[in-house]
Amino acid sequence: MKRKFALLAAGVTLASSLPVAAQEHQKRPNFLVIVADDLGYSDIGAFGGEIDTPNLDALAARGLKLTGFHTAPTCSPTRSMLLTGLDHHEAGLGNMAEVIAPNQVGKPGHEGYLRADTASIAELLEAGGYRTHYSGKWHLGLTPAQDPHARGFQTSFALLQGGHNHFGRDVAQKPGDKGWSYTQNGQQLTSLPPGFYSSDYFASQLVGQLKAGKKGADGGKPFFAYLAFTAPHFPLQAPPEVIAKYKGRYDSGYDVLREQRLKRQQQLGLLKPGVVPHVTDLSARWDTLTPDEKARETRRMEVYAAMVDGLDKGVGQVIQALKDTGEYDNTVILFLADNGAEGSVLSEPSMGMLNAVYARADNRIENIGAATSYEYLGPGWASAATAPSWRVKAFESEGGTRVVSFVTGPDVRQGVGTAYTNVMDVVPTVLDLAHVDNPGSRFAGRAVTPIRGLSWAGWLGGKSDRVYPADKPVGDELFGGRSLRQGDWKLVDLGDGRAWRLFDLAADPGETTDLSDKEPARKAQLVAAWDAYAKQVGVVLPDPRQTIVDRPVRR
Repeated sequence: MKRKFALLAAGVTLASSLPVAAQEHQKRPNFLVIVADDLGYSDIGAFGGEIDTPNLDALAARGLKLTGFHTAPTCSPTRSMLLTGLDHHEAGLGNMAEVIAPNQVGKPGHEGYLRADTASIAELLEAGGYRTHYSGKWHLGLTPAQDPHARGFQTSFALLQGGHNHFGRDVAQKPGDKGWSYTQNGQQLTSLPPGFYSSDYFASQLVGQLKAGKKGADGGKPFFAYLAFTAPHFPLQAPPEVIAKYKGRYDSGYDVLREQRLKRQQQLGLLKPGVVPHVTDLSARWDTLTPDEKARETRRMEVYAAMVDGLDKGVGQVIQALKDTGEYDNTVILFLADNGAEGSVLSEPSMGMLNAVYARADNRIENIGAATSYEYLGPGWASAATAPSWRVKAFESEGGTRVVSFVTGPDVRQGVGTAYTNVMDVVPTVLDLAHVDNPGSRFAGRAVTPIRGLSWAGWLGGKSDRVYPADKPVGDELFGGRSLRQGDWKLVDLGDGRAWRLFDLAADPGETTDLSDKEPARKAQLVAAWDAYAKQVGVVLPDPRQTIVDRPVRR
């Protein structure tokens, strides 16, 4: 095994050291990872939604839908886990860079960018003989040393911050300028082209990278490609002709939409009949809204649907490129959202600097969706998209961390995979499928934190029925919210002053019934396991607990 990795690290593929007949048998797969930003669990058709997503639906139909896939509650922590196979506290994103609490400043694991003592999946695969390509949102550091091009991606087009105007307004001209920063192969751009729209451009950039790589000197190598959309993250913006497709579709409101999607999930075999969904506790009932409030809400959802529609078309561009270059059948494709649906209200004080941005925008109902608007989805629609789960993005409950995901490609079975899986597992899974050794504690002459996630390789092929042993605990923390999963049991603290609650997710996936009083010994054991986890990864609870998860509850 050591000899194999030495060959791979030197840029020699395992297959190149084998006879020709064996090379064909050992052909290594390509990988395409697609990340949607704040996409709801049931937004795409394959998971119960009514939005037009034919490309994603077709991919999901030929592969394995992951109904137990989990992430961190927000974007940059999840992305750090996806790229390193680590807990986000180990990777440097113990908190988002934008909201690091005063007592977390300077603490290891809370740097707000991807730490140097991590090995990214791109670095590992590049050393293992893969071409590596990147397009989209980075959100893991702003300096040249933190750019995707410096972390193993041979070609890259990146938005360095966590979000931007989807039509590309106010681009920074140079490092340190106000505005949003884009880089290409590590070099900062001073402008974006006319007609820029995020989903279209991110997809076309990756298509260009893939086609150029296929024609280049390394065209015979397999590739790892990462496409990171900023859709449908706020601000809600989309081309007017796409928005028009959804005019009137959501006039019945988010309560009706929630019930429709729950029913559709059951029909698709994604949700067992009889599951009790969690009661929505973040938004007012639709029938209590005024006509003006309903008009604004429906327009928001129409634009949001258009953004998801556009994301799907971008995916279609990339899939067609794989087919055109003959790579489609040998490509493992993983699709995921980075967290639960976004339920924030941008005018609430807890949203900080976004209050002023929202106030300055032209948010007249008729202008929502334009480049000059800055609107959000809101808790009503977000709660509909995460049902039957509890709450939304930023919460450690299932609604914030159980996300839409599927995987398809060579040796991946079809159907529904219900086992618990975690975004940390992507790195070890890809390494297994690529026949590249796990680096352990050293890579490229430097010490690195060993990978924490587990490989799905056997599970994807149907050789096992679970990834995580029933007794293995998996913890998390963000914004002072805490959780621990062990088998079907989940311990969760939303940071709302009620402390720990205990749920049996096998019987109660909606987290509706706290079993703390009935299972005190189990609860105590899981609390101890969380304490051990927190010490191991270096959790620093924010002091005081951050108000970003303390949204006012409307009933």
